[in-house]
Amino acid sequence: MIDVLLGLQWGDEGKGKIVDYLAAKYDIIARFQGGPNAGHTLYVKGEKVVLHTIPSGVFHTHCLNLIGNGVVIDPVTLQKELEKIGPLCPDLYKNLFVSQKAHLILPSHRALDAASETSKGADKIGSTLKGIGPAYMDKTGRNGLRIGDILSKNFKEKYDKLVAKHTQLLRQYDTIPDWQAWEAPFFEAVEKIRLLNIVNAEYWLDGHMKNGKKVLAEGAQGSMLDIDFGTYPFVTSSNTIAAGVCNGLGVAPARVGEVYGITKAYCTRVGGGPFPTELNEATGEALRAAGAEFGATTGRPRRCGWIDLVALKYAVMLSGVTKLIVTKTDVLDTFGEIKAAVAYTVDGVETNELPFDLCDGEVVPVYKAFSGWEKPVGACKTYDELPVSFKEYCKFVENYLETKIGYISNGTGRDQLLIIE
Repeated sequence: MIDVLLGLQWGDEGKGKIVDYLAAKYDIIARFQGGPNAGHTLYVKGEKVVLHTIPSGVFHTHCLNLIGNGVVIDPVTLQKELEKIGPLCPDLYKNLFVSQKAHLILPSHRALDAASETSKGADKIGSTLKGIGPAYMDKTGRNGLRIGDILSKNFKEKYDKLVAKHTQLLRQYDTIPDWQAWEAPFFEAVEKIRLLNIVNAEYWLDGHMKNGKKVLAEGAQGSMLDIDFGTYPFVTSSNTIAAGVCNGLGVAPARVGEVYGITKAYCTRVGGGPFPTELNEATGEALRAAGAEFGATTGRPRRCGWIDLVALKYAVMLSGVTKLIVTKTDVLDTFGEIKAAVAYTVDGVETNELPFDLCDGEVVPVYKAFSGWEKPVGACKTYDELPVSFKEYCKFVENYLETKIGYISNGTGRDQLLIIE
């Protein structure tokens, strides 16, 4: 079986820490979608490490780590990441595997991303400008280059053909970055990537699973950024829900076991897009300060608000979440009152369902208020030690979502994770 771990909000739910913890009981950690816009933060030997492409099990020497076919890879970003974490991972190159079917992000993809976003003016979608959207567009348009192509003798010919297409597209924009300067580092990185364990990943994974190896599929971004079911068009370019595991790794649906869904105890979002529970005042600023809410990849300040249980129940439904994991609960320690959105009023009509388009019409959250616990939960070692008001909040969330909480993260430390089973 293959278990799945994914974010249930707009990303930044704390997936890196949780995968790092769960990795101890798995043999293989596999990334199944997304690109270098991911930022999974871990603390290794007291040092903060942010992973963008490499799976979060890389610091466990017993784990094999797979970058699946559903991921888009920027060779330059991956090479920098390998160089940074190499000293912390003696078995890094032995234990890291890359699907030959994963698509490449070219310098011209990044140029298209930047030029397109600039041209939108006030209608920007908040792209991280990593070239991810254009790379996925070439994938679905059947023009893309894949990791397996870098092993081909005529890779440069294939590259030039795709770049010629991109050059034509770039002519429609007024502002174009000097992307040709990015080509030399790209080809240098490609030479290094050729030396990695490039595998026929679906067969590789199938063989390990038949031999009884336990696999954890690691998602990037969050469920509400899913290309089909997220807050379109303010979404990412891949399927971030559990269904994405099947086409992102080449595994059958019947082999999916546990689905771990991660949510913060409140809500954040980076970039543009609808955010019904956003707090544009002192409470939002207090959440940002307490939670150090700045993007791990971009450094941009995150928009903050109360937990949105309407959107969360929708995400739980889409992925069939079997165990909830609630993170950053300690951030709410100092708040006298805590709120949760339990419904929306859309153009004057109350609903418990996510509307077709959160951008269209007036969407006002209906809140339920809870008493804050106003004491530090970070020192608690067991669920029983938690404040009564904290446990009441968790129980309400469980009942609303009709899904049990399996773990509670009450701090940034690797040991600050309460098991509720």
